[in-house]
Amino acid sequence: MQLKYLRTLLEGQEQIQRIAGLAWSPNQQKLAIATADRHILLYDDAGERRDKFSTKPANAANGKNSYVIRGLAFSPDSTRLAVGQSDCIVYVYKLGESWNDKKVICNKFPQASAVTALIWLSSGAIIAGLEDGKIRALHSKSNKSQSLYGGDSICISLAANTKGSGFLSGHNDGTIIRYFLTDEANEPLGRVVQHPVPPFALAWPQGGFCVGGCDQRIVFYDTMGRQLRTFDYSRTEGEREFTVAACSPNGQAVAFGSYDRIRIYAWSPRQGAWSESASKEVACLYTLSALLWRRDGARLALGSVSGAVLLFESVLKRTIWQDKFELIFVAPSQLLVRSLAEPTQQLTIESQLGLEIDDVRIMGKDNYLVARTEESLILCDLTRNLASEVPWTASGHHERFYFENPNVCLVFNVGELSLVEYGDNCILGSVRTEFVNPHVISVRLNERGNARENKKLAFLLDAKTICVVDLVSRQTSGQINHETKIDWLELSETAHKLLFRDKKLRLVLVDNYTGKKQTLLSNISFVQWVPQSDVVVAQSHTNLAIWYNIDLPEHVTMQTIRGEAIEVLRENGRTVVRSQDGPSEHSYQLDEGLVEFGTAVNDSDFGRAVHFLESLGDKPAAKAMWHNLAIISLQDGNLRVAQRCYAALGNVSKAFYLAEMIEQADAFEATTDSPGIHCPEVRAKLALLGSDLRTAERIYLEQGDIEAALRMYQQLRMWDEAVALAERRGYAHLAELKQQHMDFLLTSEQPEKAGQVLEDQGELQQAMGLFLKANKPARAARLALKTPQLLQDEQLMLQVTEGLVHCELYELAGDIAHRLSRPEAALALYRKGGAYARALELARVVEPQEVTALEEEWGDWLVGRKQLDASINHYIEAGATQKALEAAVGAKQWRKAVQIAKVLDEPELIQRYALDLSKHLAFAGDLDGAEDMLVRANLHKDAIELLNRHGKWERAYVIGEKYLNPEHLRELFIQMAGTLEEQGKYRDAEKVLIAVNEPDLAIAMYKRRELYDSMIRLVERYHKDLLDSTHLHLARQLESRGKLKNAEVHFIASGDWKSAVHMYCSSGRWEDGYRVAKQKGTDGASQQVAYMWAKSMPLESAVRLLSKLGLLDTAVGFACDSGQFEFAMELCRFAGKSTDEVHLKIAMSLEDEGKFEEAEVEFLKAHKPKEAILMYQHAGDWRAALNVAEQHLPDVVGEVLIGQAAAALETRNYKEYEALLLRAQRADLIVEHYKQESLYEDALRIAEEHYPSALNDLRRLQAQLQRGLAQTGEESVTDSRAYLQRAAEFAKREQFRKAAECLMQIDASNAEDGATLERALLRAAEICNQFLEGQDAQELATALGPRLLAIKQIGPAAQLYLAADMPKQAVDVFIKTEQWSKARRLAKEIDADLQLLAYVEQQQKSSLKHEGNVEQLADIDIISALDLLAEQGQWQRCLEKAKQVNPSVLQKYVAVYAAQLIREGNCTNALGLYLSYGAPPIEAHFNIYTRIALDCLALREEQSEGGSLWRQLRDFLQRLLQSLRATPEQAQTQFTASMEQFLLIAHYYATRAACKEVQALQPVALRLSLALLRHTDILPVDKGFYEAGMDLRQAGREAEAFVMLNHYLDVCEAIEEGSGNLVDHSDLASTDFPSSVPLPEDIHLKNEPSLHEEVREWVLAVSMDQQVDQLLPTDDRGLYESSLGPNDLPCLLSGFPVRGRQPVTFQASSNQVNRDVWSKFSVAVKMSPGSGIADIIGFTEKWQGVANYVMH
Repeated sequence: MQLKYLRTLLEGQEQIQRIAGLAWSPNQQKLAIATADRHILLYDDAGERRDKFSTKPANAANGKNSYVIRGLAFSPDSTRLAVGQSDCIVYVYKLGESWNDKKVICNKFPQASAVTALIWLSSGAIIAGLEDGKIRALHSKSNKSQSLYGGDSICISLAANTKGSGFLSGHNDGTIIRYFLTDEANEPLGRVVQHPVPPFALAWPQGGFCVGGCDQRIVFYDTMGRQLRTFDYSRTEGEREFTVAACSPNGQAVAFGSYDRIRIYAWSPRQGAWSESASKEVACLYTLSALLWRRDGARLALGSVSGAVLLFESVLKRTIWQDKFELIFVAPSQLLVRSLAEPTQQLTIESQLGLEIDDVRIMGKDNYLVARTEESLILCDLTRNLASEVPWTASGHHERFYFENPNVCLVFNVGELSLVEYGDNCILGSVRTEFVNPHVISVRLNERGNARENKKLAFLLDAKTICVVDLVSRQTSGQINHETKIDWLELSETAHKLLFRDKKLRLVLVDNYTGKKQTLLSNISFVQWVPQSDVVVAQSHTNLAIWYNIDLPEHVTMQTIRGEAIEVLRENGRTVVRSQDGPSEHSYQLDEGLVEFGTAVNDSDFGRAVHFLESLGDKPAAKAMWHNLAIISLQDGNLRVAQRCYAALGNVSKAFYLAEMIEQADAFEATTDSPGIHCPEVRAKLALLGSDLRTAERIYLEQGDIEAALRMYQQLRMWDEAVALAERRGYAHLAELKQQHMDFLLTSEQPEKAGQVLEDQGELQQAMGLFLKANKPARAARLALKTPQLLQDEQLMLQVTEGLVHCELYELAGDIAHRLSRPEAALALYRKGGAYARALELARVVEPQEVTALEEEWGDWLVGRKQLDASINHYIEAGATQKALEAAVGAKQWRKAVQIAKVLDEPELIQRYALDLSKHLAFAGDLDGAEDMLVRANLHKDAIELLNRHGKWERAYVIGEKYLNPEHLRELFIQMAGTLEEQGKYRDAEKVLIAVNEPDLAIAMYKRRELYDSMIRLVERYHKDLLDSTHLHLARQLESRGKLKNAEVHFIASGDWKSAVHMYCSSGRWEDGYRVAKQKGTDGASQQVAYMWAKSMPLESAVRLLSKLGLLDTAVGFACDSGQFEFAMELCRFAGKSTDEVHLKIAMSLEDEGKFEEAEVEFLKAHKPKEAILMYQHAGDWRAALNVAEQHLPDVVGEVLIGQAAAALETRNYKEYEALLLRAQRADLIVEHYKQESLYEDALRIAEEHYPSALNDLRRLQAQLQRGLAQTGEESVTDSRAYLQRAAEFAKREQFRKAAECLMQIDASNAEDGATLERALLRAAEICNQFLEGQDAQELATALGPRLLAIKQIGPAAQLYLAADMPKQAVDVFIKTEQWSKARRLAKEIDADLQLLAYVEQQQKSSLKHEGNVEQLADIDIISALDLLAEQGQWQRCLEKAKQVNPSVLQKYVAVYAAQLIREGNCTNALGLYLSYGAPPIEAHFNIYTRIALDCLALREEQSEGGSLWRQLRDFLQRLLQSLRATPEQAQTQFTASMEQFLLIAHYYATRAACKEVQALQPVALRLSLALLRHTDILPVDKGFYEAGMDLRQAGREAEAFVMLNHYLDVCEAIEEGSGNLVDHSDLASTDFPSSVPLPEDIHLKNEPSLHEEVREWVLAVSMDQQVDQLLPTDDRGLYESSLGPNDLPCLLSGFPVRGRQPVTFQASSNQVNRDVWSKFSVAVKMSPGSGIADIIGFTEKWQGVANYVMH
């Protein structure tokens, strides 16, 4: 915690001016200060003094100076201030709520001794500590006081707990006593501890209390008085006694004051211990006399004995939330929330459990706060200042919060929805649900002024089930099941009703009390309860439906509305529905009176409701309201209102009946003075009115009036109840009553009832007669069977039997026959009546041989009545096994059916049911049994399919090998794999293909599905030699699609990391390119990438990047090597590096170009004069070299002269050679050279003049040479030295060719070493260059040039050829060594026609192409580089580089790539290519455009990727048409017209795909399928008729589907036969479908033979059905509905003719749309925003112009 000084309220004085007390008001608005001069100063929360008043003595006679103030305390409501004084009194001053209110004394509490301490508890009592040790409670409301307890010594301190329910008192003898004023205390009362020193500084924080005193120690005690921790400052220098202590409001911090110092101690909830968190030393403050925290804990005020009052801010931390709120943590478990927009508004958030708050978020449009602790969750409504803290287990902060309900927060976490009511510290309820959209959750909490607890929650258990929970009782009060998914629900405000809407847009009302469910309306787009009422408003299409009385939902008020309703507002006595119609808004006012009626009824204000209804007159809605009010008033016992209601309804009988009740009630009230509704007669009549007879009877009996009760039943013709009541009550006239009952039955012609009465009375003969009279033979038969003596009357039994047979009651007739000992007749009657159980029982006795036949007959009888399961056992008993099997299968008694089937051995008998039985066995897990069943039935193919479905590929393959031919087996498994692939079961499909040894097909499947990992896995297993090439192919494919990361993986896997680097660099992802180069390549590669990366950036960023990578020097080197010297200079300047190295590289480059003077300048700038000298030396410009040496490097003048001498020597200019070396004072070199050349005469000459010391050696060597020559002879030259000597002799004699040839005789076999050989060949080249020409020079150059190249003497070799006038060979020297720049420079210099230069460039291109070096090739010839990339298949890089050249080059390669894709059958990628790079209106591309459109339109709907392909094709064609129309020469061509037709077809396809996403637009999708048949001259004709037929079949229009699919089959046969003459068009005569159309090469379902066969079988089945009309219906035009008449326009959205009034038109074209179709699309845009309908509408208006859809 930090203490920050805010301001000084009172300055300290030089003398003692002790601050007697401080008090913060609980509302934090006022700070009271008691000064030493007995005044009270009042300050506001900003620290400004606002008021001041003086206190008064207890006895005015003693004077104003007769007392001092000892304590100060505010009341809990902040309006009063208690002042404790030393003159034995406590005054309570009323301050008022505003500063200007007059200060008056409202309470006086005289005491027996002086007051020493004072506090005011939040529970209401003032606690005063007295000088005599007593502690007294002062009650301001009653103005009374009482002694709580007394101590042995003076009370010196008081401290309250944080709840304000108890306090501690500290006494001078060290005693500390605890006392509670409430019964909630869980800690002991009385003396807690005996502190060793007087406890002047006493505080009661959470978990215990703390004490400080004159021993300079602070001790923390627990609740039982045990020491927890002691802070000892007795040895701290400058520390003095502790005089005062204060606890923070939340009890987690304590401040202690001493001399010039404040110490703060904080409680750590995590560590569970106190620790010192802050200490503040204030010089010249002196001893603190008062210390106090503000209520929110954010301010700490202190006063000293010098009269100073200082204000500090005490916070742990503060943060700003999104520049809207300031969060101030004043304690670990408490924070303040302050709005930055309105700083005066502040809210305190505190953990009631004392836990540390570690996460705070403000959510819900900045109106709600969510805070977390380790064990709880804090939710606050900032607008209403309501906070809740509920226990919460940490779950990783995955909760979702919904604040749409103003009274409750919805918290969703891990499938559980919890509700927290703001202001309540417990979870209101929790339920399990996965549906947390606020639209499908409704909570109502005591709304509309309900007095009782009414808290309900409605939510979705699953997508079709609503659960209503009573949050008070925590029980489910209702569960509503629905047949369709639900997307919206809401409870009424009283939670009596529930509204919900399903996915079919039906609005359903549920009564939560009765559970009754009723559909109100369909096609609902908006619904809402009107606030503060039970009125419902809903919109259906353009109608607004209002239910003013939801109890009678059949009474609905409808009115027209424009646009879409968005909300219902009720304010200022008006109820308004707002709607949005495009940019404009409309308002529709509801009948406020009708709305108000519902509110009045809910509030039981019947008078207001009647008054309102009377004002309505005869309006239709009034009748329902009168009815509703009548029911409610009767339930409430208001008879007059009910009478008025029934009178208004015209129900005269009820009105008259109520009038009688009112008279009786008035009479009762007049005689008893009790409410008339308590009258028993009235209550009984009310019960009768409600059809509650039992209640009415009970009321009469309670009054002892049985006659009235009997009379009630008699009037209602309820004689049985009357007789029963009389019998129960022992009615005296019971016999008379029964006679009256019998007379009534006979006179009212109820003989059956009379017979029953007589039967009950034992008069059986008469009862039998009455039963037969009433034509009730069954009653008579049952009575006869119970009474044996009646059976003896044969005549009577004959009548009964005839009656039973006449009524088809054969079983009863059989019983009588059996009882009369006529078994044959009984058996026949039992059979006829289906009483086979009785018949079997009888047959076993009388005719045993008929038992089996009876069992089978019983089974047949049960089957005839669809009781198949009951018939099975009877068939088994009868031995009819086949019938038993049929019945078991029909009844789905699979277990029995399987058991029966196992008994049958013939395959033909079980084949019919084997499939169903095998499905059951497979479902039950008995796969072996299912397989056996199918194999026994000879259904081998079905057995294979069954095993494949369950993944038993190997077993299926075994069966196939055993029973099927291999080719059929392979086709079956491949077809199965294709089906699994379509279902997305790729691993299963792979297993199937592997089972038939077709891994290549599995690899191809994974490639089609772009599952490259699985594809690579199979390639690695089955084609390991193709793994690298596969990786490379995939990488390039992924690169072309922009999936660079995936492409990188495959490039690396193939070992071609360079391509990965090129890929990233060409796409501008330099960081990835650098990463790959660094990880997989060499250091040089990564450095090169870093350099190129830097070049692509601004200079300053480039320097930062290179410095970060540590490659700045390397990059400078790269720049210089590539000739980009300006870039290198800029890098050095920005990086602060020396540019010497750059100047040096510039100089070297200029030297290579022959610009020696400029090079000299750069060498000197680089401080490299030596290199300049060497440059001139190499160039032979010795004068310039000597000049530079003399000016800048005098030390090397001698070296220059020596070099010049060597050059002179090479030209055999011995005179100059000698002069230069002598000038350099190096005669020794002359002598040495002559000695090596065996020119001893010249050597002796020089030595005599300039080097005498060498004379003797020279003479000795000369003598030795002469002796050697004499011995061997001139012809015996065998070593290189001899060749050199001879060559020198030939040169002196100017026989230069011989000299050169002699030197060329020296080779590796006779040379002393390599240097000798090199020197000899170079000398030979010099001789040729200087002294030979013509034929001699060319012959020697031809022989010598290759030898020079072999020893890497490039320059001399080139010079040799040039001297011999062989320029091409000279250039070839540089070409062979790949020194292209020198080759070009040489060719440019020696060939003015530039033929040699072209030759060099051609050779360089060939070399770069051979190496695959695209980047360098691009610098020379971009077209060749692009051709190379195209040959390599690197189309993405090719197109990116072409894009950098110019648009025409780009479009050339786009066309080449598109043509290749089309040849490969990949028209979708070709389409994407033109969408990416544009489609120019160039005639050379027109064939490609046409081919793309035709190939795309020929694809199946499943290949369109959910319709995205059609949208792409549509957009492509629309852009192309815009370009064509903008080009005058193309605007009216045939190609433009064909493109317009393609665009219309693509638009239809895109629209159809979007319509199929929306259920309501399925009919429009069907229309489009039919309309597309109009274009089968462009579309594949079989595709068009197949799609139209299948859509018609799905829509249930079988007759039309038959015609379309039958035509489809005719077309397919024509395609297979190759002749269109086979197609019969007569069935389509009423259509506008083209009759002459081109036939495709292959049928549309070529790859789906099963679908084709399914169509064929269906058409065959329908053709045999006589109930289906196999013709197309026609309309009033005599045409098929989709056909266009002569003047009809096609609808742009449905393709059907535009018919009806006021179609939708467009501003930019003459095309039209049917209005009903446009309306459906408009509704679908709003109801299904995630579908593609909005895109269709947007494109249509972009294409045709803005739609004019407003009706006129």
